[in-house]
Amino acid sequence: MDQPQPAPDDSLSAAAEAFERLRPRLFGIAYRVLGSVSEAEDVVQDVWERWQGADRGAVRDSGAFLAKITTRLAINVAQSARVRREAYVGPWLPEPVDTSVDPQVGAERGEALELAVLLVLQRLNPVERAAYVLREAFEYAYDEIAGMLQLSQANTRQLVSRARKRLSAGRREPVDAAQHRRLLDAFVAAARHGDVAALENVLSSDVVAYADGNGMRGVARLEVVGAGPVARISAFARKFFPGAGYDVVEANGRPSLLLVQDGVAVALVSVTAGPDGIDGLYWVLAPDKLRAYERSAGRLDGRP
Repeated sequence: MDQPQPAPDDSLSAAAEAFERLRPRLFGIAYRVLGSVSEAEDVVQDVWERWQGADRGAVRDSGAFLAKITTRLAINVAQSARVRREAYVGPWLPEPVDTSVDPQVGAERGEALELAVLLVLQRLNPVERAAYVLREAFEYAYDEIAGMLQLSQANTRQLVSRARKRLSAGRREPVDAAQHRRLLDAFVAAARHGDVAALENVLSSDVVAYADGNGMRGVARLEVVGAGPVARISAFARKFFPGAGYDVVEANGRPSLLLVQDGVAVALVSVTAGPDGIDGLYWVLAPDKLRAYERSAGRLDGRP
């Protein structure tokens, strides 16, 4: 004889539904603050566990409540991550995220999403970073951000203003999406054939290439500067990954180059471009970051 099943906890079911609606936004906040898919996933899971145990009846606005918890946890993780990243071998780049399933990663705006911007954000302290993300990517009011960060509104405005200045310093005017794609396609065509001269033609004279391999053999441990040197290392990818396929995918809101060898992603390349051509190349080669990118495609299908 079947045993009677306990009635579902309607309160917890409603809490789960509310959390699922907000999950993309929570992930988007944590990801931008941390620059890491895996760390952002851990933060969101921690938020869910805290939400289960919270006095939800006393919460007037679940969105604001969960965003505050997410922000505070992300700041804590960012502060501890700094020590780990100091021991990183070679340039550290943010983990790319597949935005084709969710173009804004839960944001109304795509701000602070490109790898190049996330990299600059990581040079800010975690509180500055969080203030900028909440304001520029998610358009929270200053009084709301001040409440989340437990700061005055005046201090919050100063943090956002300082972050804006840091991010705009030295940045060139980007090209439009169509020109960005044309430059990327020309780069792909030249790189897959190892054509150094053609590569130089699409690179700016002062282009900078970053390669994140965390100590992988054969991967440059310093930034490479200049059209000639960057063209040569880009052409070398054909020999470094023999037989790899070159696919254009979407990562962090921009078309990017994904190299796949024997069915496994071995590199993801994001580019920034200005009037003089491609001025930044971001090679993500570390296997754990590539796995995080692949995993992010199914992020929205997960349940708490």
